[in-house]
Amino acid sequence: MTRLKDLPDIIPVFPLPGALLLPRARLPLHLFEPRYLAMLEDCLKTSHRLIGMVQPNEVPGRDGPGLHRIGCAGRVTQFSETEDGRYMITLTGMSRFRVQDEVDGFTPYRRCSVTWTGFEQDLREVERDSGFDRTAFLKLLDRYFETRELSADWQTLEDAEDELLINSLSMLLDFSPEDKQALLEAPSLGTRRETLVTLIEYAMRGGDGDVMQ
Repeated sequence: MTRLKDLPDIIPVFPLPGALLLPRARLPLHLFEPRYLAMLEDCLKTSHRLIGMVQPNEVPGRDGPGLHRIGCAGRVTQFSETEDGRYMITLTGMSRFRVQDEVDGFTPYRRCSVTWTGFEQDLREVERDSGFDRTAFLKLLDRYFETRELSADWQTLEDAEDELLINSLSMLLDFSPEDKQALLEAPSLGTRRETLVTLIEYAMRGGDGDVMQ
């Protein structure tokens, strides 16, 4: 098991709007920009192979758009190169982090000094949600999918563990970057589930309080 003290103080960061990574979840990414190909090459030379996913915000930063203070680091667990030099990679979420500062350097990609303190739960066992009413949640999800004309593998959803179900939906459903950030920053799985339900109900009302027909 990875321990807090084993995690690095400085990590490369990938500011990608709307892309959410959560602990123990998997995020596929397509890398083709030269700076991110360089980031991957350098990352694979390290023992931890971590890349930090973080949402940009509207405040200008030192090397581009500003960054939200909380992100999630993922370990490169799969990668493959295409014939034209692009890479398909998979990040497996390890732990959230808090950005302390951006680090000056000669890399074409951005790096940050980070602290992992406060996110110890991320490195522990799968999180449970004792207040989860799965039946009511799946009924709500069914109505949401119907309004969006989406299909789903309901058997897989019914069989999934609480954390996998809630985190996967948080990552996959089409919410705004700010909503994704709220899901990321939720202090517990139960809070994330409550936030997810609120976002689904809001979307079903058309975002303006009127129930969608």
